[in-house]
Amino acid sequence: MQNIELSSPVQSAVREKTKYRKHLDKRITICLFIAPALLIYLIYILYPIFGTLQYSLFNWKGGPEKTFVGLDNYAKLLSDAVFWQALMNNVKVVLTSVFLQIPLGLIMALMLFAPIRGKRFFQTIYFMPFLMSTVAIGLLWVFMFDPLNGAVNRLISLFGFEYVAWLSDEKTAMSAIILVIVWQYAPFYMILFKAAIVGIPEDLYEAASIDGANALKRFSHITFPLLIPTIVTSSTLAVVGSLKAFDIFYIMTGGGPNNKTELLGTYMYKQAFIHFNMGYGSTIAFMMFMLAFIAAGVIQVFEAGRKKKGAV
Repeated sequence: MQNIELSSPVQSAVREKTKYRKHLDKRITICLFIAPALLIYLIYILYPIFGTLQYSLFNWKGGPEKTFVGLDNYAKLLSDAVFWQALMNNVKVVLTSVFLQIPLGLIMALMLFAPIRGKRFFQTIYFMPFLMSTVAIGLLWVFMFDPLNGAVNRLISLFGFEYVAWLSDEKTAMSAIILVIVWQYAPFYMILFKAAIVGIPEDLYEAASIDGANALKRFSHITFPLLIPTIVTSSTLAVVGSLKAFDIFYIMTGGGPNNKTELLGTYMYKQAFIHFNMGYGSTIAFMMFMLAFIAAGVIQVFEAGRKKKGAV
């Protein structure tokens, strides 16, 4: 009995030590699997962000010589009329993405659940714009918006309207590109919403139908509340993507006419790679990052508050 009593604490210590080693080995294994992705993230995401911040503090033309100017580039940015014009245009794109693309994507997703034939065909047609190259889409719509031979002007002429210089008129250029953006990216949100709707249990709809709920009530009390997490995710993607938009605007108008379609992305590109104001271009790029970071943070805080309120 005495030997058993003496060995029991030793055995317990051995078990604890073995358990700790297994736990440590598990953590090391997890870290080894995460390390490659983390290394890529540090090299290609975090390092460029801090590098951009560093370059924004210099007057740099891209050569070996750099002159430290501190926050002068940021002071210049705040008094730059083109920057504020580009920021307002980005805000327009953000509002368009949130209040046009996402609702349209939801409507398209709901249409795919309607009792009609050829739903897979329509799903493919809906999704095709998102699969196309942005360069191809930009060039395609440039030809379609051609003031003389474009398909859009020919179409509106059938209804008695005069030809419009869509991309060279300050009044219509922004609206024309926004139309293209909605056409291209609404299918992406359609796929997100369709996947979310498929994940809703059918039992909920069956119980609601037994209780006498019509289609509108089923949507407002079941579908929409359960789609809120997807809406939040879609809104985050839409806001961040809109703030760093570049390609379609640069291809279709290059920021013109008279900076009416200038975005932060196109303005940054011009300053950095056309005028070789690398320091000032880095300042614009870092401001783009900060705006996207703040916007995404606000959305996530709002969603966390909503979840907390719902839990209470």
